[in-house]
Amino acid sequence: MATQLEPAMEQELIGRGYSRRQMAKVAALLGAGAAAIRITGAGAQQAAKAVAGAVRIGANECWTGPFPVAAEAAFKLVQEGNRYEPDNEHQKLFDAVASVEGIPADRVVAWPGSSDPLSRVAIAYASPTRGIVTADPTYEAIWRTAAWLGAPVKKVPLTKDYAHDVKAMLAADPNAGVYYICSPNNPTGTVTPVADIEWLANNKPKDSILVVDEAYIHWVDGPNAAKLAATRDDVLILRTFSKLFGMAGMRLGLTFASPTLMEKMMRYDGGQVTGMLPMTAVACGTVSVAQADLIKARRAEMNAAREKSVSHLKTKGIKVIPGSQANMFMVDWGKKSAKDMQAALLAANVQIGRNWPIWPNVSRVSVGSMAEMEAFNAAVDKVWKA
Repeated sequence: MATQLEPAMEQELIGRGYSRRQMAKVAALLGAGAAAIRITGAGAQQAAKAVAGAVRIGANECWTGPFPVAAEAAFKLVQEGNRYEPDNEHQKLFDAVASVEGIPADRVVAWPGSSDPLSRVAIAYASPTRGIVTADPTYEAIWRTAAWLGAPVKKVPLTKDYAHDVKAMLAADPNAGVYYICSPNNPTGTVTPVADIEWLANNKPKDSILVVDEAYIHWVDGPNAAKLAATRDDVLILRTFSKLFGMAGMRLGLTFASPTLMEKMMRYDGGQVTGMLPMTAVACGTVSVAQADLIKARRAEMNAAREKSVSHLKTKGIKVIPGSQANMFMVDWGKKSAKDMQAALLAANVQIGRNWPIWPNVSRVSVGSMAEMEAFNAAVDKVWKA
């Protein structure tokens, strides 16, 4: 059931170019109706339904679960599941994240994943008169939100190094409401330099919002953009525990942003969403963020598995999009259709990811365990004919 927008919110949306019909879609998207966009064709899931018994390397999940020490913290909260919040769990999470990232705790907000705030920032800062600019290919969720709402989207090709072309993004729409950067990018795994992200933050319209989606940043041994959200009121950072931390099914995400920016997003029923997080996920996340050594070890394990498959593909003359620093890579099958190769590998009991429309012969492959990537290599050997 959709939430009801308050009159002041309706007037604000009308002032930004929304029609009454579009406002009804805003209401359907938010609050209790937050799943509405995923029910429509415009919000279809990015990853195919898992095939039982197959090697599952298509959804960018981690091959293993939470760190054992974090799982122990979650289980403790299971035992205290009779309490809505046993001991200030939200604030413990915010303080832990703030300590690791070097940002004020009052700029950290937790969500059930990061999809809700990504849609919410589009509603709050884009509109039918002020659109959204992204790379192409990139994570498509914000495209779907824009299509649902009637906000225009400009899609800018990646650079020759597969980074976001920030100057071209600004030129594509100098008056956009939202500029969206995914780094490491999904599906390429490539990183956009923080200096380029800072350039866009400094040169975009002052009243627009720069969203930096760092869902995969923990796979990167290098700088991130989080500190932009520590001092600016026009930058929002997205994070998730679904990737390196192995918590996809636990549904926990974060935003880093100024209270002023978040206040506008929260007008659309955001407090109800953020106040309903499972305490088990919050406790697991609180412990996870501080595990620097475990994060480093898991990253190294993933890198080794990824490079094993990338090297294997190259020995067979199969091109791989270079530069991935995440738990995925893109395989260019040449003249072969990505859909055909996906089907052939599934017949060999290996489920890889899909392609993006801009690259019909290029498949995204998630990085699993070493054993899973060896199974992928063997399946490629079985089905590939140059």
